[in-house]
Amino acid sequence: MNSPSAAILGAPRSLMPRTLDGQITMEKTPSYFVTREAPRRIHAMSPDTKLIVVVRNPVTRAISDYAQTLSKTPGLPSFRALAFRHGLGPVDTAWSAVRIGLYAQHLDHWLRYFPLSHFLFVSGERLVSDPAGEVGRVQDFLGLKRVVTDKHFYFNATKGFPCLKKAQGGSRPRCLGKSKGRPHPRVPQALVRRLQEFYRPFNRRFYQMTGQDFGWG
Repeated sequence: MNSPSAAILGAPRSLMPRTLDGQITMEKTPSYFVTREAPRRIHAMSPDTKLIVVVRNPVTRAISDYAQTLSKTPGLPSFRALAFRHGLGPVDTAWSAVRIGLYAQHLDHWLRYFPLSHFLFVSGERLVSDPAGEVGRVQDFLGLKRVVTDKHFYFNATKGFPCLKKAQGGSRPRCLGKSKGRPHPRVPQALVRRLQEFYRPFNRRFYQMTGQDFGWG
């Protein structure tokens, strides 16, 4: 269960598989939440679209983003060089790993097209600590019977994430891919604190907008 930025339902209908009455069409593209034209296009396709946004602590998210990019680009500059201008100057919001975590700004744009009631905000942290609880909220939001429960999950200590138990008659449990759960690079606590201070007002505004306190400070 991943939340590199956010996951949202809705995309051009012609690109989706056909569904029958009573079925739900779902599409997940994390970049939708931060793509400027996405709200208008999705609203034009279907103003009744339900939107699920998975968010996590923006500081942890930025470090995770950096770790993923670093695994593909070994010569990448340091986290400090990318996150701060002029050494330890202002936080560089031009860097996408930082900018994506400005959830309040992105949500503000979406709320020009969709009412808050069309959104479900899922905690990336609780997806790890209580996957059944968060998935239960998703099922309720979509008007589905709670079929997926805590009996379907177990915690994989090696990956540091919950995994799905194998289905009856299935071959083996299903876990996230090898790119998930990779070790994060060590970032000095001084830099982490700077980022926490930077994000704090944005986080608080996001809590006010959503009516949820995600506990990021």
